[in-house]
This record gives sequence, C-alpha cells and structure tokens, in this order.
Amino acid sequence: MFSRTLKPIASVAAQNGVKNFSTSSQKNFKVVVAGAAGGIGQPLGLLLKQNALVTRLALYDIAPVTPGVAADLSHMDTPAKVSGHKGPEQLDDAIKGADLVVIPAGVPRKPGMTRDDLFNVNASIVRDLAVSIAKNAPKAVVAIITNPVNSMVPIASEVLKSAGVYDPKRVLGVTTLDVVRAAAFIGEINGVDPQSVRIPVIGGHSGVTIIPLLSQSQPAVQLSDQAKIDALTKRIQEAGTEVVKAKAGGGSATLSMAYAGARLAGAVLRGLKGESNVVECAYIKSDLTEAAYFANPVLLGKNGVEKNLGYGNLNDYEKQLLKAAIPELLKNIKTGEDFVKK
Repeated sequence: MFSRTLKPIASVAAQNGVKNFSTSSQKNFKVVVAGAAGGIGQPLGLLLKQNALVTRLALYDIAPVTPGVAADLSHMDTPAKVSGHKGPEQLDDAIKGADLVVIPAGVPRKPGMTRDDLFNVNASIVRDLAVSIAKNAPKAVVAIITNPVNSMVPIASEVLKSAGVYDPKRVLGVTTLDVVRAAAFIGEINGVDPQSVRIPVIGGHSGVTIIPLLSQSQPAVQLSDQAKIDALTKRIQEAGTEVVKAKAGGGSATLSMAYAGARLAGAVLRGLKGESNVVECAYIKSDLTEAAYFANPVLLGKNGVEKNLGYGNLNDYEKQLLKAAIPELLKNIKTGEDFVKK
C-alpha cells in the first residue's frame, strides 16, 4: 500500500522525477516558505529553489535577513524566481496566488523543552498565517511543519473554517521526517540503502503519537527480538530529542526537517501537476480513528489529498501503540481547537 515516491537527491529536481529545468510544458507553481529565514526555512528554500516544478518561490519571515536570503538564493542558476518579503506588512503579498504554502515558522525546540512547550509561542504564528492564506490564497495546499504539528493543523483548519474556505484535502501536517528517520534507522540495521526502505509511520508527530509500522516495512526489519523492536520504535519516537541533545542547546532538527519538508512539498506539486500514484504519509483530517486528525499514507493529486489510504493491518504490538497514541492525539487536537475558540 505504502510506497516512497522520491529518489535520492542529486538535486531536488531529480528527486521529483524532473530530468532538467525546462518548465515550458509544466504548470507554473508558486510556493511560499513562511518562516524562510530560520533554521529550517533557509535549507528548505535552498532545496525548493532546485525543484523544477517551482517557478515562483516567495520567502516570508519577520527576520531582517529575509531579503538577503532571497537575494542569495536568486543567484542560483535555476529558473525559479525568488522574492523576499519581510514583516507582517508584506505577508499578504507573499501569500497572494500561492499554490503551496509550507510553514516552518516558529521557535525551535531547546533542551528539556517538549513540543507542547512550544505551543503558546507558535500557535499565534500559524493562526496569523492561516488568516492571510484564507484571504489571499484560499485554494492553496498548506503544509505545516511548525510544532507541535498535532495542534497546529487543527488551528489552521479552524481559522480556514471561520473564513469559509476550509478544504480538508488541502491542509496537511508534515510528518515526513518520522518516515525518513525510520527508513534511515532500518537501512542501518539491515545494512541496505535506506532509500530502498518502505515504511509507513502513522498517528501524529510527537512522542507516543508517532507509530512506525515496523510489521509493514519493506524489506522486513531484521529484528526478531521484541525488546529490540521496542527499542527501535522508541528511538524513532524520540529521534527529535536525540538531535536536540546532540546539538547541546544549539537548536533542533533543522536540516533533516528541511529535507523532509522538501520531499513532501515535491510530492504535493507532483500531485497538483497530475502525476499519478504519488503517495506520502501526512497528518490530515480523518475519520479512521477517534482522533479527528491522523497521519497515514495518502494519495496526492490535483486537489491535494485525493484519497486517504489508511494504515492496513496492525499486529498486537502496534495496536497497543495506537491505543496509547489516541488519548494524546485527542488532547493535542483539543488544545489547538480551543486556542482558536478563545
């Protein structure tokens, strides 16, 4: 059911199956990076500037360096036209006419800080961006990286609902990094190219809500001992903390997150372009569980999420993981929805 659709990146153009940078026969796509001057935003902009499906790349941030980031990327010899937009007064112009808005905006996680600790800082950022999207690009696909993703997607959704432009097929939480990490760790264990690993990760994007379906891994994970399976599961769930600790106060997962964000963005654009069988995991509005939002493999197409592919059969261990995840997801979702109501 689940298959990775993107190749190793000699360039993001190659990753997206585009042989060269000619765009004469392709739809023009405007992509916005909101939070473009940050630790995720800058490498994400770099990767998207290489994507041949991106013809206009709008970089938005409140940071003074934003025009400089745009100028820097504009010197790359790829066709995408880059514009820099600094401060709230330039937000609407950045968003206007976007096909895809990727949101890494927010503060990074620091040692000892959980994703939930980030909520009060980041919630208002996502809310304000959603207000502008509703007004200036109501048909855009919105891909949210800002943590905690489990709460930020409901916030954006509620704002769009209030504006009368909500389309659940066009609002996604980026959980791709969990998939990327799982594939990297399994590749290391199996002694194979991690790009050859197919592994769905379902649930959400924090702690126990991250559920790697190791029983569905292709190739199978070479771990027969349940204790080792449990250890790998917990490593995938806590991989973000692993990076935070390793950076010793210097930041969180930025480069791998930019890579994952670019991968999902490329998949969304390929779907919008009309390519068939583009499948990725994403956190979306869902009725598969008690949780109103849930991540699992989805089919991407011309309208965003064309089909929720579900998560297949779980073994007993994975059923217990799902049981543990649901209460946390419900709490996270309610936190997001309550923020908008207040």
